[in-house]
Amino acid sequence: MDKLQLEKLTPEQIGFHLVLHSGNARSKIIQSLREYRAGNLSRSETLLDEAEEDLSHAQQIHFHLIQKEANGDKAAFSLLLMHAEDHLMSTLTMKDLVKELLEVFKAKDQSEEK
Repeated sequence: MDKLQLEKLTPEQIGFHLVLHSGNARSKIIQSLREYRAGNLSRSETLLDEAEEDLSHAQQIHFHLIQKEANGDKAAFSLLLMHAEDHLMSTLTMKDLVKELLEVFKAKDQSEEK
């Protein structure tokens, strides 16, 4: 996401973009776990890669907000922005947890194959 594009957005639009990208990532992370459980390892990995891309967009927005504040342009507090930030942080935590779970499941599956 280009900085110029972000500069043109209202604070509400920025909040909605954060929710959009982190929400898309969250859905893909959960679906990835379901796909693995259904035996679709390749699809599971693809979904995690797609989730990483969505999170990258969200983190760029987040970084933009931090840069603005570091430069003295403080963001106005809003429930929407607070919700968006919470959504992003919980999705990042979920991603890390699901990745670890999938590694545990893969190791278990491999040991059962032997």
